[in-house]
Amino acid sequence: MLPYQTLQEAEFSLGRNLTFAETLWFKYSASKSDYFLYCHNTIFLFVFYTILPLPFVFIELLRSKNIDRFKIQPKIKNSFSDMMDCYKKVLVTFVCAVGPLQIFSFPVIQMIGIRTSLPLPSGWEIFWQLLAYVLLEDYSNYWLHRLLHNKWGYENIHRVHHEYTAPIGFAAPYAHWAEIIVLGLASFIGPVIVPGHMVTFWLWMILRQMEAIETHSGYDFPWSPLNFIPFYGGAVYHDYHHFVGGKSQSNFASVFTYCDTIYGTNKGYRYQKEVFGK
Repeated sequence: MLPYQTLQEAEFSLGRNLTFAETLWFKYSASKSDYFLYCHNTIFLFVFYTILPLPFVFIELLRSKNIDRFKIQPKIKNSFSDMMDCYKKVLVTFVCAVGPLQIFSFPVIQMIGIRTSLPLPSGWEIFWQLLAYVLLEDYSNYWLHRLLHNKWGYENIHRVHHEYTAPIGFAAPYAHWAEIIVLGLASFIGPVIVPGHMVTFWLWMILRQMEAIETHSGYDFPWSPLNFIPFYGGAVYHDYHHFVGGKSQSNFASVFTYCDTIYGTNKGYRYQKEVFGK
């Protein structure tokens, strides 16, 4: 909740006129509690879990030769009922794990100093914070994911996510509730170390889910703008991890490839790529 009653009072406190974005933020958030604003993140996750995989659902149902050339595992075809069954399981996990994790983590958000106040962060501030978030998440996710591939972790927790050896968009958040909590911690490390504005936090969680759905889509579209990001893994990179399955000791990173390269955990993928390249 903002400590201002009017726009004029906010402008007087800042010593300048509010920008258009700040005016919109004031009108929306001035009378709302910080807890209510934080809970928006749960709504965003639910909406994106539901909407973002839909284009890949339609693509999967409209399979043709033109589409199959972008399919990473073209011999695998998922029916509508299969994909909806995955979505239903994701919703159950969302209600049981994701929602509570988001809602009850608010005290941590308060403690680390995620703010809702004016002024809003600049575009450059948002960019550098998001970059820090993705790098910190990628590194911590690498080790947590790798830990889940030990015998006990895989058999009791991580095997659920690996039920899809040819992943689909809805399978991105499909996992054991314990995995949701463990790997979810990696997403909070960036905001804990580099706290920013609530708007930046919303953007981070949205972008992270968008990227996860893209890498689990089962399709590699060469025109995807993500493919032009240096060291980005993408759908082909992560698809190999699912294809190998439970015995996989390769391609643990969530976004980039540098951790796997540094620690030598993408040798199988690189060998396969070299063989198919020849």
